[in-house]
This record gives sequence, C-alpha cells and structure tokens, in this order.
Amino acid sequence: MLELNDNNFNDEVIKSETVVLVDFWAEWCGPCKMIAPAVENISNNFEGKLKVGKLDVDSNPVTSSTFGIRSIPTLLIFKNGSPVEQIVGAVSESIISAKVENHI
Repeated sequence: MLELNDNNFNDEVIKSETVVLVDFWAEWCGPCKMIAPAVENISNNFEGKLKVGKLDVDSNPVTSSTFGIRSIPTLLIFKNGSPVEQIVGAVSESIISAKVENHI
C-alpha cells in the first residue's frame, strides 16, 4: 500500500495507468481505523490490477482540498487520472470491492 502525499500524488495517482483506490484518512478518525483492514485486504486481493494508497488529510491539505474532501473516511477511485467513484464513510469490504470491480 502506497503512502500518498501532496508531493507524490500526481505521479502515483493522476499519471497512473492502473486504476487507483485512494483512502483519505486521519490518525484520530475512528471510522478510518474501522475500514483500514478492508482497504488492506482489497490491496492484496486486487494486486496487479489496482494500486491502493492512503493519504493523511491532516498532513496533506492541498490534495484533500483539491478533491473536496470534507468528511473522512472518503475513498476515491481514480481511472485515467480522474476520480470515477466516491465512497464516504465506513462501509463494508464487499461494497468497496464491488465498486472497484466496476472500474478495473
């Protein structure tokens, strides 16, 4: 799983030829911690077909603001450099997987 930040986001996500799932989270966020294992499993289950990264919204305000992240956890799926799906809140692994499968 990639550690994303304001500096590497463009290269790792926007320029990626692979579909990317980005988890916008914060250390203090309980629901973020709840979905972390699901995001980790998805990273493993879709290895080779999907890039997965986490972006700490507190440490990376520019990217968070660019994509209008107002509540966390927010998961964005990027395809060809653009967000194509948004998932807000603590949802089940099966919901995230289904949305990922729609784009890979």
